[in-house]
Amino acid sequence: QVQLVESGGGLVQAGGSLRLSCAASGRTFSALVKAWCRQAPGKEREFVAAINWSGGSTYYADSVKGRFTISRDNAKNTVYLQMNSLKPEDTAVYYCAVRARLGIVVVSNEYDYWGQGTQVTVSS
Repeated sequence: QVQLVESGGGLVQAGGSLRLSCAASGRTFSALVKAWCRQAPGKEREFVAAINWSGGSTYYADSVKGRFTISRDNAKNTVYLQMNSLKPEDTAVYYCAVRARLGIVVVSNEYDYWGQGTQVTVSS
């Protein structure tokens, strides 16, 4: 089992920045791929970014490319999402997810563990 705890969400004005963190505990050696997803009210869950074990391969949704950066610190079992130039449409609950297999995929049921989520609200 892997337990995930997100933090760093909050209320920010458009154009501002936030840094989300997701700390993992338990069988952290199995956390080969880590991802951030978001879900806004009435909308489907969207994969925002993902990163492989070494950090050498990443994925970004088109909607966040150039604004968001995913990174991981394996020594701290933590993955981060630096969010810059935030827009009101970035408002959502952001979830951390972990995949215990190799390869970045953007399919929800390919991820084995999920955090509880952290709310990000961007005001206009």
